[in-house]
Amino acid sequence: MSESRPPFPPFTRETAILKVRQAEDGWNTCNPEKVTLAYSIDSYWRNRAEFAKGRAEIVAFLTRKWTKELDYRLIKELWAYTDNLIAVRFAYEWHDDSGNWFRSYGNENWDFNEDGLMRRRFACINDLPIKESERKYHWDRSKPRPADHPSLSDLGL
Repeated sequence: MSESRPPFPPFTRETAILKVRQAEDGWNTCNPEKVTLAYSIDSYWRNRAEFAKGRAEIVAFLTRKWTKELDYRLIKELWAYTDNLIAVRFAYEWHDDSGNWFRSYGNENWDFNEDGLMRRRFACINDLPIKESERKYHWDRSKPRPADHPSLSDLGL
């Protein structure tokens, strides 16, 4: 049986926005095994200066990531889309094991196969140290970002 993850390309504005929100909600679980189900088995990533190919390497990458980036909260926003491609911008907040807080800003380019699985992901990310008092994301980590929570644009990020 073939794996699939709707919505499928070609994307409309509405389906691209839905795909972005699904990705955000998945990543906010900080569950590597769950997150990788949205990627093709042979998915290829460049994340910062690290490269991963296939779900096993992606699970290992995400496990390392969320061991370091504690209390992770992410917001993604659609930037552009066409047939099977989506570009997003994002920002996430996290702290290290010493209590130092960061807001990480970035852009991603996504390429989807016909089954709606992401086959390529290219991410560029920069980390900004922030004070805990400068945090903007405070929703309950056990749940997705509330629908009425401000977007990146609303927050001026």
